[in-house]
Amino acid sequence: MNWELLLQLTLNGLIVGTLYGVVAMSFVLIYKASQVVNFAQGEFLLVGAWVCWWLLTQFQIPFLWGFLVTLAFMTLFGVLIQVVVLRPLIGEPVISVIMVTIGLSIFFQALMKWMFGVFAQPFPPIFATQAVRVLGLEVQTVYLMSLVISLAIMAAFAWFFTASKYGLAMRATAFDQQVAQSLGISVRQVFAMSWAISAVVSAVAGVVVGVVNGVSSALSFYGIKVFPAVILGGLESIGGAIIGGLTIGVLENIMGSYLDVYLGGGVKEIAPFIVLIIILMVKPYGLFGIKEIERV
Repeated sequence: MNWELLLQLTLNGLIVGTLYGVVAMSFVLIYKASQVVNFAQGEFLLVGAWVCWWLLTQFQIPFLWGFLVTLAFMTLFGVLIQVVVLRPLIGEPVISVIMVTIGLSIFFQALMKWMFGVFAQPFPPIFATQAVRVLGLEVQTVYLMSLVISLAIMAAFAWFFTASKYGLAMRATAFDQQVAQSLGISVRQVFAMSWAISAVVSAVAGVVVGVVNGVSSALSFYGIKVFPAVILGGLESIGGAIIGGLTIGVLENIMGSYLDVYLGGGVKEIAPFIVLIIILMVKPYGLFGIKEIERV
């Protein structure tokens, strides 16, 4: 066995897995706050990446400023989606809200294609050095940037939910909305905040992936691709989302490299969904999910 190749694949998988974990946390954040699975999560990546690309190419501004403006825009974008589209559905059946998120997914897919075309567009060069060596292994500079940003986001999530007033309010709302309201917590504000944070975090992932592969409608596929990581960790667990993302990132890299030779390719794309099927068969609530028990 080529141990150097295995180590390279594992390292790349862990770096990509941190990005998956960040997007998975966005899924969990919205689900914990409102009990809704956001099937437009991938389109948040797509919109964020296209906005950043447009700022950099049309106004020729530095990447850092374009990135910060994109995050500010996505904050407003997430709040508007929640207030204008989803808030009127509070109290309606969950399936109605899920269908709305699917409709949003299709709408933003079509809108981005209409505005920016259907062909992938590369980001302007950001780093003078495209790759560096880490422990004797070659790693793309943008992946290291992704790793640093992802770890920073994870640390921020940990602080937010354990030490900040708004994070504690969000946890209380996730536990019981009626109890949270009785304590003076604005459930509507919590919902808006969760969608804003989810949009911002997804935009970060979209920009990173866009820098590596270019920006195209294929970016939205990451929203579905990350779903197995969410199921693996458990829909109610932020920590589980991180572990699920890392696991899926490593598995898809290793399975894609070693099995593509025998199966003719495409294993990397379907590996997360193979894992998803196995998880649902063996442990449908995920590793850290909360098992619901109904008594009649």
